[in-house]
Amino acid sequence: MHIRTLIIILLTVGSPHPAAAQQKYTLQECIGIALENNRNIRQQEIGRQQREIAYNQARADLLPGLSASAGQNFIFGRSIGLNNTYENTNSSQTSFGIGGDITLFDGLRMKHNIDARRADMQASEADLEKMRDDVIMSVSTAFLQALLNRELLQIAQSQIETTQAGLQQRSELVKSGKMAQGELCEPEAQLAREELNRVQAENSLKLSLLDLAQIMELEEFDRFDIVAPPAETLIDEAPLLRPEAVYESALQHRPEVRGMHHRLESSEKELLIARSQYYPTLTFGVNMSTGYYRMGGRDNTSFGSQLRNNMSNSLGFNLRIPIFSKFQIRNGIRRAELSITGTQLELDRTKAELRKRIEQAFHNATGAKSRWDAARKSIEASREAYRFAEEKYGNGRASSYELFLAKNSLAQVLGEEAQAKYEYAFRLKILALLRD
Repeated sequence: MHIRTLIIILLTVGSPHPAAAQQKYTLQECIGIALENNRNIRQQEIGRQQREIAYNQARADLLPGLSASAGQNFIFGRSIGLNNTYENTNSSQTSFGIGGDITLFDGLRMKHNIDARRADMQASEADLEKMRDDVIMSVSTAFLQALLNRELLQIAQSQIETTQAGLQQRSELVKSGKMAQGELCEPEAQLAREELNRVQAENSLKLSLLDLAQIMELEEFDRFDIVAPPAETLIDEAPLLRPEAVYESALQHRPEVRGMHHRLESSEKELLIARSQYYPTLTFGVNMSTGYYRMGGRDNTSFGSQLRNNMSNSLGFNLRIPIFSKFQIRNGIRRAELSITGTQLELDRTKAELRKRIEQAFHNATGAKSRWDAARKSIEASREAYRFAEEKYGNGRASSYELFLAKNSLAQVLGEEAQAKYEYAFRLKILALLRD
């Protein structure tokens, strides 16, 4: 079952409660708050935006460059004049210029850089998705644990109510003289033990709610509570997919695998960038300049006239051919090749860990399903045994000790059934997340 399907089920079965009024949250609300508040996700989002900026800059590098310049120089002593002779006089020069250039060929370095930065951006997006999945899993695990502890508390409270009812009946019989006072000792001791179990169940529930609230990074924990449908609505009764099928689907969809593929692609493009350093670089440039020249002790042409008369335009090509780079290019290629090898090993490790997690999740799910089925059958048998013990005790053919043994056995089976049920729901959620 897809995790989004589980959320939809919760929305359709459990009615949402206003968080401000009652502080009760559905699973979807818990997940939404956790995703919004999680600092690691926000930090990863910043990293993704940085990768996106780098990608946009790589594409912008294809555009021509344009720049303007202005300069002012003061010359003291001998300076060259308009007649191209030096004179002992002070002068000043004012210059203006504008120029542009574009790279015509660089061994496809800019193209490979665009591909590498795109792969880095996609890997960062996959990392962000993986982090979101981890938060969803953490919230769902804590949520299911809280539901389990709540059900165990209800079981403990139900046991107390049953024991109190039996104790009240025996107290009436003692008052009427039909039963000895000693017959109340065992029920009272049983009630005390069940009260202790209830207190422990309450504490476990509070701790699990606190753990969930801390995962959500809430500021207030006092009135925090959850609301959700029964765990059976989270369980897909369809046959489990084999681990091989889940693994094949995971290889196509899991963000950690996609992220490693993008990193491998980036490493391969970095190798092409390193190799492109061997190729010559051809650029085309245009320039336009003018200036004003003034010499002391002379009549100088006006500023505007000189700017018009000194106008100069030029265009040209520039070819840069690498000959010897102190082995920087060769060593850069070697580093890129080693990076590819390391990334490939990391990809293989990620796939192996994913397969291991899927196989473990599958076997844990099948085991939890078997325990849940066995526990449900045990509940029927334990309830029948408890009913029979009550009848025997009412007819005087069984002691109170035998009755409470049957009651304790039923309580234990109910707790085991609840644990197996929620564990099975949790294992199914893990499989769904690993598959999708």
